[in-house]
Amino acid sequence: MKALFALIAAVAVTAPAFASQELAQKKNCLACHAVDKKVVGPSYKEVAAKYASDKTAAAKLAEKIQKGGVGVWGQVPMPPNQVTPDEAKTLAAWVLSQK
Repeated sequence: MKALFALIAAVAVTAPAFASQELAQKKNCLACHAVDKKVVGPSYKEVAAKYASDKTAAAKLAEKIQKGGVGVWGQVPMPPNQVTPDEAKTLAAWVLSQK
């Protein structure tokens, strides 16, 4: 019985992470980013480290995911993405959770 509860707890903790990675794949975020290495844009681990102490990071990233931007990581622009505000928030929280 304890093993069952441990399994349920593990799934509950990791399910949002898988769901967010799945959303990142669905929205083509992984065409330019990877979790642990620079592609066109910075890795998600680099982004999480840069914003680790910024309490407003989730809102900033969600807005950048929706509207795009340039200048924070160099002059290669990040285009706006076709995501809802809730999807942008989910993706931003997932990116910031990368360690």
